[in-house]
Amino acid sequence: MDKVIRWGILGTGKIAQAMATALRDVPGAQLVAVASRTRESAERFGAQFAIERCHASYQALADDAGVDVVYIATPHTLHADNALMCLAAGKHVLCEKPFTMNAREAQTVVKLAHEKQLFLMEAMWSRFLPAVQEARRLIASGAIGTLQQLQADIGFIADFPPEHRLLNPALGGGALLDIGIYPLSMAAFFLGPVTQVQTLAEMGPTGVDEQAVFSLLHQGGGSSSCACTMRALSPTELTITGTLGRIRLPGRFYKPDHLIVEPMHGERRVVAAPYLGNGYTHEAMEAMRCIRAGLLESPLMPHAETLDLMAVLDTMRAQVGLVYDADRSVAA
Repeated sequence: MDKVIRWGILGTGKIAQAMATALRDVPGAQLVAVASRTRESAERFGAQFAIERCHASYQALADDAGVDVVYIATPHTLHADNALMCLAAGKHVLCEKPFTMNAREAQTVVKLAHEKQLFLMEAMWSRFLPAVQEARRLIASGAIGTLQQLQADIGFIADFPPEHRLLNPALGGGALLDIGIYPLSMAAFFLGPVTQVQTLAEMGPTGVDEQAVFSLLHQGGGSSSCACTMRALSPTELTITGTLGRIRLPGRFYKPDHLIVEPMHGERRVVAAPYLGNGYTHEAMEAMRCIRAGLLESPLMPHAETLDLMAVLDTMRAQVGLVYDADRSVAA
């Protein structure tokens, strides 16, 4: 029988609740601890998910000897410090996207994971879903020929007060970091490393990007055209086009349960690819597979690619003049 992996969740917000729910559907996973900045919040979360230990500080969770791996579900601005804290305490880490605020922070976190010989992965959950994996398998089989282009969009209406994390620059707000990373990461997943990017954005009254468009060139050929917006409900679809046809992930491409194959010569077909639980299950399963195998990173979301994509996001933000406090900090 596979070794039980004991999880702790750092943070008690919406994404933390999604992961806590997902872990119920992961064989061999035990959610044993949660941490918040207040005991009330931790105990409320603990009661909801029947968690044994509810910590009133993040450090207490990092120091909990009964935890094997920590899922970091705090705001973007805290990811680097929280990951460093957990790694320093000897914990494996699954860190929510965006991995950090910038490439400099990301490099610091990856360096410590290597030094400590601990597993570390960015929680880009879409990559691990069956439909996305099936799309990649079909592409590798030559089903749509040589890849040429990818188009993807993601958008919703952020009807929130300015202090909300999505609009607040002090919390890493903005479309690029929060949702633009989905089409960016998927474009790199299918077409390979980004060699060139051009970005345009419209800034909101709080100083963060509320919508952006970006074009990418990829190593080995191929281009991507992507858009993200917090001002409109967009189709949120992804299309991969090759010389012999295309594959579509329609409607909420970041959480697909099927894909559509449209060959140039042949019949259109819909391929069902349901996910387990709420979908977050699959990234947790991959993290546990890697930990059990003694791996320090996942081949589906390797450290080098996380670092590359954070560097691309740095370039994109520079092109539109979006600067966060973390960018002004001097590296330790």
